[in-house]
Parts: sequence; C-alpha cells; structure tokens
Amino acid sequence: MDAQINQEQLKELLHYDPETGVFRWKGTLGSRAKGSRAKAGDVAGSTYSTGYACIRIFNKVYYAHRLAWLYTCGEFPEDQIDHINGLRDDNRIINLRAVTQAENARNLRLRKSNTSGYIGVGWDPENNKWKVQILKANYGRFKSKSDAIAKAKEVYKELGFHENHGKRVTANG
Repeated sequence: MDAQINQEQLKELLHYDPETGVFRWKGTLGSRAKGSRAKAGDVAGSTYSTGYACIRIFNKVYYAHRLAWLYTCGEFPEDQIDHINGLRDDNRIINLRAVTQAENARNLRLRKSNTSGYIGVGWDPENNKWKVQILKANYGRFKSKSDAIAKAKEVYKELGFHENHGKRVTANG
C-alpha cells in the first residue's frame, strides 16, 4: 500500500478553513502536488458523483473529510468519518466525527424512495396499518402514521442511534 500523506505534508500543500470546510492550494508546491495549473488560493478538489469532495495529491485521491480530520487532529481516523448533518460535501470540522462503521450506520439519512417520511416506518397493505420495523425486528403496527413515527423515534433513542438518524438531508443540515 502506498504511504499516505501526513499532517505536516498536508499543511505544506493546503490551507484548511475549519469554519467553511474548504481547502485551498498554497503556492507553487501545491500546484505541483496536484499536477495541474492550480494557483495559490484556488479551491482544492472537486465533488464526485457520490457527493463527497475529493482532492488529488501526488496522483492519489483523498476524501476531503478525511484530510480535514488529518489537518485538524494530526492523524487519519482509525475507521470512518461521519458527516453529522448528512451533507457529504460539508467538511466543516464541527460537522465531522470519527466513528466505527456501526456508529456511522446509526446516522443514516432518509432515502429518496422512502414513502412514509420516516426511516423504519412503512405501510403494511395486508393489515392497512403503519408498521415499525427496525434492524429486522418488528415493533408493532399502528392506525396512524404519527403513532408509528413516535414508536420508531422511541426505539431509535433506546438503541442509541444518532438524533439525526432518518432525517431528510437539506442544504441547511
């Protein structure tokens, strides 16, 4: 495996603004690292189709959120970085937290295909009721969607899910 960039090298090449989450190239060394004609002060990287901001340094692509962690904390996270508000290109340090894969899965956003408006709540056409199913466990059926959502919220809280789990992602977080 290729050696990864360290904090000192990163800080020589890029400036990171923790309040905006934006990386900018420093001087000519930065443009050589990118392998392009980037000028000092140019925003580094681009947003990929996955929604994540990525930056190429010495022909290796890094996720900007992982670089933000390295820049701020001195090392790459052991496992994953969670974007707390669900916005994959919001790399402000206050929006990032180092987590395990299991912890990251407890802060998922509502899928576009969700029809109930809340994760874990779905319509049961056989019983004409709203059902709550979380982690393959059934938590009941309810006449009203609001009762089903209340139950799902209760279960997620008991199971230690992040408070943002299941929310729709908006530009405001």
